[in-house]
Amino acid sequence: MAAAKTDRGIPLSTLSTKFLHTNSTSHTGPFSAIAELIDNAYDPDVNAKQIWIDKTQIKDMECLTFMDNGNGLSSDMMHMMLSFGYSDKKAVNGKHPIGMYGNGFKSGSMRLGQDAIVLSKSKNDLCVGMLSQTYLKKIGAKQITVPIISIKKPEAKHFSVMEEHQASLRDILDHSPFNTEEELLTELRAIESSCSSTGTRIIIWNLRRTTAGNMEFDFTTDRYDIRIPSDVLESTTESNQRPGRQDYSVPESEYSLREYCSVLYMKPRMQINIQGQKVRTQLISKSLAHIAREIYKPFFVKQKIPITFGYNTKSKEHYGLMMYHKNRLIKAYHRVGCQLNASNKQGIGVIGVIECNFLEPTHNKQDFDNTDKYRNAIRNVAIKLEEYCKEIRFKRKNSNRSNNVPIEEEQKRPDQNWAQCDKCQQWRRMPDGINNDKLPEEWFCYMNPDPQFRRCETMEEPEDSDSEQQTNPKTYKIQEKEEKKKQEELKEFKKFQEEKRQRELLLKAESLRRLKEEREWRKMTSTPNTPRTPGKGASASSLSTSSSQLVITEVFSLSKTPSRLQPTTPQNEAKRQKLDGLKRKLVTDMSPSSSTTPPTPVPCKDLNIDDNLLEGSSTPAPTEPTLHPVGVRTESDPKVPVYGMAFSHAALEARSTGNYATGEMRDKCTQMQGPRVKDEEEMNSSTAANDGAKVMEEGMISIIQAQEEQDQLMELLQSVSNERDSFKEKVKELHAQLELEKQCADCQTAREKAEKLSREKEALLETHSRHNQEHAKHFEDLTCRLERSSNEIEKLVLKVKQLEEEKATISAECEKNKSSLTKLKDKMADLLN
Repeated sequence: MAAAKTDRGIPLSTLSTKFLHTNSTSHTGPFSAIAELIDNAYDPDVNAKQIWIDKTQIKDMECLTFMDNGNGLSSDMMHMMLSFGYSDKKAVNGKHPIGMYGNGFKSGSMRLGQDAIVLSKSKNDLCVGMLSQTYLKKIGAKQITVPIISIKKPEAKHFSVMEEHQASLRDILDHSPFNTEEELLTELRAIESSCSSTGTRIIIWNLRRTTAGNMEFDFTTDRYDIRIPSDVLESTTESNQRPGRQDYSVPESEYSLREYCSVLYMKPRMQINIQGQKVRTQLISKSLAHIAREIYKPFFVKQKIPITFGYNTKSKEHYGLMMYHKNRLIKAYHRVGCQLNASNKQGIGVIGVIECNFLEPTHNKQDFDNTDKYRNAIRNVAIKLEEYCKEIRFKRKNSNRSNNVPIEEEQKRPDQNWAQCDKCQQWRRMPDGINNDKLPEEWFCYMNPDPQFRRCETMEEPEDSDSEQQTNPKTYKIQEKEEKKKQEELKEFKKFQEEKRQRELLLKAESLRRLKEEREWRKMTSTPNTPRTPGKGASASSLSTSSSQLVITEVFSLSKTPSRLQPTTPQNEAKRQKLDGLKRKLVTDMSPSSSTTPPTPVPCKDLNIDDNLLEGSSTPAPTEPTLHPVGVRTESDPKVPVYGMAFSHAALEARSTGNYATGEMRDKCTQMQGPRVKDEEEMNSSTAANDGAKVMEEGMISIIQAQEEQDQLMELLQSVSNERDSFKEKVKELHAQLELEKQCADCQTAREKAEKLSREKEALLETHSRHNQEHAKHFEDLTCRLERSSNEIEKLVLKVKQLEEEKATISAECEKNKSSLTKLKDKMADLLN
């Protein structure tokens, strides 16, 4: 085959006749092919108000016919429609065309059958075109040829065409079901039956059949519908079932053309009739329950994209996204996000409606291009779907806590009811309580109960009021934030309590460690080595030598308050005078044979010894851990000077080992300052030394006893402290229990209030429902009355017409009688003459 060339000699690309079949395989199902033909009638260049889809039989051939009452096609427009890739459609009055690739009619018609003929009537032209695979095979064409004729001067049975169209006319008459000009004119006149002077009629024959030889369509199950048999559906329709979803139910729109056309457009503006019956189209975004609006703002477009979510009121098994492009359905019941999880009931029954004009559909308009924009849109819509489901469940849980029926299982009604006028194709909102299923088959604006929108000339009511434009508020998110905040506060409180408990444990451990050390020291100091006491034959010089470094210069009470003093008695008064004398005197070395350098005196006020402790009649206060034994002079010889001694812990340890005259003890005793003892001769007395040693031993015994009592008091204090801590814990538990009981009481009160409000709400709903039912009955009565009145008016009109006809007949008879009477008068006059 020689290739056609341009004026410059460059070969032109051509299309093989096989491309017609290849191109048709882009439609996996027949409904998407039918939608292509409906779109051509819907687009603003044709702007049809109605389209009829029927199955007919022409010369024993099963045919599908598509007829609209649009603007029709000229011969040039017909040629562009039968060619490939030509599309110059533009938006008209804000209505955007759906067709954009110039391929819809070719792919759609050839998917349904092998041959198609198009007859169109416009204001200035009558034209016929044919696209036929059978015709191309019979003539042995190598390229696609399309016979087109433009009819001039149509008559009853004949018409004329231009000379260049004669060959096309012969091919159309030879290879189409219409073999005469009269048959073609009959089909053209059928367009006028649509109550319009213009329109287009498409007839497709040699319909596709299955491999078993059966028809691809079922025309018998429902005489007012065109269905796809189940075996064909499984092999031709893309399954929307997802992995893990065993409960998937096929929506009716996948096998019923009537149901598919009811949701084909997001906002229908054209009436579709199938097999002679009108399709009840749906304003799908308003036919849902629990409607909420979301806003999706892609970064690659300027405008915000509204998304409508709601529950399907017909079947909970059919749910997912209804994705539209320029008002045309592209993907139906596409499940996303939580709806794909088989184990999660969240999202079941929820339908999302979105118009994705920012995406690019595939050329067969059955899907979108799988781009980053598409994937981002699906991901964001899935997130918003999950948020909607959580919000609905949260509101339902808070509004009626006694209702245990899941929202997916309850019976639902649409939030709003809308009806479409069969004359102006505008949508009108119905009052609440009116069931759209009970409206008459043909509904017009004058039947609207709302007088504001009772005329076709009135503009359509806006779909979304200001309240509906608001984005669905996320009250559950506020609750989640509050709960999260409470959990964080509780966590911080527990952390603080744990830290506090650890600090208390550390403090207790430290106190126990100190107490253990103190007890060990006390145990060591309470069992000293028994000191040697001089015998009867011992000289006074030996005693004085062993205690020559112990010096006491002053003694005062250990008591911090005067409450520990003994009550005044004659015996205590004498002892008190002796103690006062001790405080005023100076104490020197006990031995008269001590070294010539006397030890440094120590003031007794640094010893911190209780006055009563010296008398052996009182228990010392457990305020200081350091104990100081003191020696006191005897009463037998008032002239003997006082021998005393002040001990630190180290001094007591030295005494317990018997090393009274060691350098360490001497160093510690000599650090105490005080006045020296003047009378060294009295210190040489052995009697005074013996008395001083006895007094010192008695003081040591008293101090050890006091220490034991102090230990007992410390243990008692520890037990009291533990008991106090246990009481504190019990008080905390009681306080927490009291708070819990208070909260329970508040919850009970709130629950009672909620139940009361719920009862009031149910009563109001019942009242409202009763009023709505009354209004509906009243509306039905008015409708019936209107119909009866219309029938009576029609009857009266007929009667009037009959009376007028009778009147005309009588008038004619009267005229005849008058003329007859005149003639008779003339005859009588002639006879008389």
